[in-house]
Amino acid sequence: MLMVDVEKWDKSAEQLRQLALRAEHPRSRERLMALYEICDGKNASQVGRDTQRNPQTVMEWVHRYNDEGPEAMLYRRSGGHPPLCPQTSSKR
Repeated sequence: MLMVDVEKWDKSAEQLRQLALRAEHPRSRERLMALYEICDGKNASQVGRDTQRNPQTVMEWVHRYNDEGPEAMLYRRSGGHPPLCPQTSSKR
């Protein structure tokens, strides 16, 4: 059974929920809320269906959290074209 190791990182399920609600980026919120829902008794298939994510992706989030902690759930832009800055888009 898939388990979120909240004790290892000294976080309760409710603390994960609060982190999700305060997270700046939508992807961070999604990942942390998925962990909360797993703690609340849902399985990866249920969370995947609710979030329209592959259950394997949800399982990867859980394993990454268990290995690396809450910081691993925070979204970090990893590539691609940088977003347009407000000054550039307003000049057009």
